[in-house]
Amino acid sequence: MIPIKEEENKRILTGDRPTGKLHIGHYFGSLQNRVKLQNQYETFIEVADVQALTDNFNNPEKVKRNVNQIVMDQLSVGIDPNITTIFLQSMIPEIAELTVFYSNLVTIARLQRNPTVKTEIAQKKELFKESVTYGFLGYPVSQAADITAFDATIIPVGEDQLPLIEQCREIVRKFNSIYGETLKEPKAYLGENKRIKGLDGNEKMGKSLGNAIYLSDSKEEIAKKVMNAITDPARIKKDDPGDPSKCMVAYYHNLFTKNEYENICDECRKGKRGCVACKRQLISSINKELEPIREKRRYYEERPELVREILMEGTKKAQIIAKETMKKVKQAMKLDY
Repeated sequence: MIPIKEEENKRILTGDRPTGKLHIGHYFGSLQNRVKLQNQYETFIEVADVQALTDNFNNPEKVKRNVNQIVMDQLSVGIDPNITTIFLQSMIPEIAELTVFYSNLVTIARLQRNPTVKTEIAQKKELFKESVTYGFLGYPVSQAADITAFDATIIPVGEDQLPLIEQCREIVRKFNSIYGETLKEPKAYLGENKRIKGLDGNEKMGKSLGNAIYLSDSKEEIAKKVMNAITDPARIKKDDPGDPSKCMVAYYHNLFTKNEYENICDECRKGKRGCVACKRQLISSINKELEPIREKRRYYEERPELVREILMEGTKKAQIIAKETMKKVKQAMKLDY
C-alpha cells in the first residue's frame, strides 16, 4: 500500500461487478473500509456491469438482475447515498471512450503478464476454452478508464487486485508522457483483511467458487454452510487435539469472535472443544454480526423504487464529472475539434 498524504486529492473510486450478491469476503475485505472512508474522502462506488459482461457476455440477464442486489448490499452495510455516489458503469459512455484511447498505450504482452488476469483466465478455462476474448484480456484497461474518469487517486482493493492498480498507474504515466500532465496516478489502499478465504479453504472467497457466506444469507443458510465448513482432517474424535491453522471454523472465529479467538484455539489444541460446539458458536457470532445488515437490506428490498432512484441520482452526478475529465483528455490529445 502506498501511503496517502493529507494534502492529496481525496477522491476514492471502488466498485463491484453485478454477478451475484456480496459476501463476507467483500465485507471484511472492502465494504467495512468503504463505510469508514466515506466520511473522510469523496467516494464513488461503481456498479461495473460492463466489466461483468467480459465473462458473462452469454448471460446478460444475470448481470442485469444483480445490479439492484449489489446496490442493496452496499446500502445495507452502511454506505450513505447522501455522501457517497453509487453509479452504473454502462451509463458513463466516457469510460468506454477512454478505454479505446488507453488501449493504444498497452501491449498485448503486458496484459498477458498481469498476474491477476492470468489467474482469472486459468479459473475460467471452461468459458474461454482455447482462447480468451479481447474484452476479458483488456479489462485492466477498462478499469484504468473507470479510475481516471473520476480523477480518483485512492483505490481500496484486495491484495489480488494490486497488479491491476499498477497497470493503471503505468497507463497514466504513459499518457502523461505523451500528451502532457493530464491524469492523476492512483494509489492502492489495503485494509487490515487483504483477502478472505472461502469455506472450502480456498485462498479466495468467490461468488463463482461456491464457497461464500453471503451478507443476505438467512440464519438457516448460514448454519448449513458453517456445519459443512472444512475443519482439521486429522481430528477424528471430539477430545483429539486439533490444529486451528487447518480449520476454517477457527479462521472465521478470528473474524467474527475476535475477543475469544485465542481461547477458542487453545481449547481446540488441548482437545477441550468439540467441532460441533465450535461451529454452533460461530453460527451465533456470524448471525449476530449480519442481522442488522439483513434488517436494513429488507428495508430496501421492500422499496425497489428507492434503490433505483439512488442509483440514477448517483449516475447523473458521475456523468457530469466524467464529461469534465473527457474534455481535458481530448484537449491533451488534440481531439477538441
